[in-house]
Amino acid sequence: MRFLVIGGAGYIGSHFVWEALRQGHSCVVYDNLSRGHRASVPREVKLIQADLLDKETLRATLREDHFDGIFHFAAFALVGESVQEPDLYYENNGEGVRCLLNAMRAEKSTAGLVFSSTCAIFGTPNKVPMVEHDPKLPISPYGRSKLVAEWLIEDACRAYGLRAMALRYFNACGADPSGEIGEDHQPETHLIPNVISSALSGKELSIFGNDFPTRDGTCVRDYIHVSDLADAHIKAAQHILSLKPGAFDVVNLGTGRGYSNLEIVQAVERVLGRKIPYKFADRRPGDPAELYADNTKAKQVLGFTSRHSDLETIISTALAWHRKHPKGFA
Repeated sequence: MRFLVIGGAGYIGSHFVWEALRQGHSCVVYDNLSRGHRASVPREVKLIQADLLDKETLRATLREDHFDGIFHFAAFALVGESVQEPDLYYENNGEGVRCLLNAMRAEKSTAGLVFSSTCAIFGTPNKVPMVEHDPKLPISPYGRSKLVAEWLIEDACRAYGLRAMALRYFNACGADPSGEIGEDHQPETHLIPNVISSALSGKELSIFGNDFPTRDGTCVRDYIHVSDLADAHIKAAQHILSLKPGAFDVVNLGTGRGYSNLEIVQAVERVLGRKIPYKFADRRPGDPAELYADNTKAKQVLGFTSRHSDLETIISTALAWHRKHPKGFA
C-alpha cells in the first residue's frame, strides 16, 4: 500500500515510516519540520516540507498521488505548553485536522484515515484499565484539542462518507531496533529518555510525586514501544479498507498493564548495572495516579499484539539510540 504520513519526521511518525518500509509499503512524508527532524526520514522517501494549514499544497499532494492510507502524526503534544498557549494547540491539532478532512473531501480521496490520538482525552479516569467508551473529561488544552479532532473526524465520516480510525495510545517509548532513529524532543518531558540521560550523565533525576495511592507512591503508566505502535497503525489502515464509507472507530493502544516511575528507574538500573541518582519533587498539576489501557479491542479488531513492549526491550533500544546519537539528530 501507499501511505501519506503527515508528521512523518517526528518521533512516532518516523518510526511508522521505517516500519512501513520494512513491511513492503511505500510512503510520502508531509511535515513542516517545526518539531520533526529531516534526518529521521529515510533518504529514499519523498519529503514534502509544508504545513498542514497550507491548503493548496495539501490538496496538490492528494491530487498528484494515490494513497491507500493517510496517517496524522502532526499534533503538538506538550501538556504544559498547551496550558500556556491553548490557541496554538487548537490551531495545529484542531484546525489542522479540519484542513486535512476538507482536502480529502475536495480531492475525493478514498484513503482510510488513521488518526494518532491519546489517552489524555480521558482526563483523570475513574477506574483502570481504561476502555474505549469510558467518559471523556480531558483536563488540558492538549487533551481537549485531540478530542475535538476526534469529533471532527467522526462527523466528517458520517457526513461525507470518509473512513477513519482514531488510535488512542498511552506512553510511547523506545527506539527503532536499528538504533538509527529514536526520541529527540526539545524539551524532553518523557520519563524513560530522562532516566537514561541521568544514568549516562550522572545528573540527578526528578521524580514528580511519591505520595500517590499506588504500590510505591509514584505514578503508574502504560508504556508501549514505538515500533509496536507503528505496526498497529499499519494494521488499522488495512482494517479501514474493509469498512463501508462513513465508518469511524476508536481503539486504545496499550499493553494492558502499568509500571510505576520507580519501577522504570529500577529497570534502567538493571539494564545498565548502575545506580541512578534521583530525588522526589512536587506532583505536577493534573497528574493522575494510574493510567493504563484495556487492549482487548485492539486485539480483537486489529489482531494487535505487543512484540517489543517488555521493559528490557524498551530500555535497551532507547539506550542504543542515546549512545549512538548522544546529541540526538543534531
